[in-house]
Amino acid sequence: MSQTITAMYDTYTDATAAQNKLLALGIPAASIKILSGTQTAQTTTTSGTKPDEGFWGSLKDLFMPEEDRYAYNEGLSRGGTMLSVTVDEAHTEKAYDILEEHGSVDLDEREASWRKEGWSGYEGATGSSTVGAVGSTAGTTATRAEGATEAVAAHSAAQTGTDYIPVVEERLNVGKRMVDSGRVRVRSYAVEEAVSENVTLHDETVSVDRRVVDRAVAPGDEALFAEKVIEATETREQAVVSKDARVVGEVGIRKDATQRTETVSDTVRRTEVEVEDGRGTVSRTDATGTTTGTTPRKPV
Repeated sequence: MSQTITAMYDTYTDATAAQNKLLALGIPAASIKILSGTQTAQTTTTSGTKPDEGFWGSLKDLFMPEEDRYAYNEGLSRGGTMLSVTVDEAHTEKAYDILEEHGSVDLDEREASWRKEGWSGYEGATGSSTVGAVGSTAGTTATRAEGATEAVAAHSAAQTGTDYIPVVEERLNVGKRMVDSGRVRVRSYAVEEAVSENVTLHDETVSVDRRVVDRAVAPGDEALFAEKVIEATETREQAVVSKDARVVGEVGIRKDATQRTETVSDTVRRTEVEVEDGRGTVSRTDATGTTTGTTPRKPV
């Protein structure tokens, strides 16, 4: 869903700086519109059109509340520059930051300052014959709105049946989708580790002893001259190593499911219908048909 963002700047240089930053962000040039109060005034003066009429003609295609349209018209007539950009949802926050960091004007503060100088604003234009009336310091001529009102009246008189103005209201739809938030993997592999154990081994060795003897041969020892063999075997213990595998632990993966509540915030737009009757009373009605306010029209 695309969104149109509008900002006012005191100088044309600040507006073009913001424009260049938006282009670097990847926003197409066709989606960015710059309207300079100085250039518009020069163009309308050359063509014989009043400056306020040139501003109002440039603003008529922008989707914005009527009171904001009067405020931007006043800013342009005082030499300001307006920048309007249409961006998709992915670039909205970044576009707001770019417009603010290059010195966009706080329109509410400016309106308060202009009213102190005598500017009547949207409320004054509703009950009078001028649109976007400029204070004495601006020195420009106010644009008359009587012709537009008479044209609407003539058109309504020529029609038969009922004419309707659509009342539009955006609604916030919140869905859910599953996304990966992390991954856990358990892998087993073999490693070798050097170990040592102490073992006691038994050895048997054979040695030959020689001793000197001097004694007489006793009777019956004639067998001493016979052949005789004595044998002994040496033995020694040797370490024997064997290995056996035992399970000494387990590692597993368990998934736990939990629920959480998250508040999703966004902005939605709606249109309101303003009804002005012949007694000079102006009322505004929202999309539900509820009257949000009634204002008596100021006398001319």
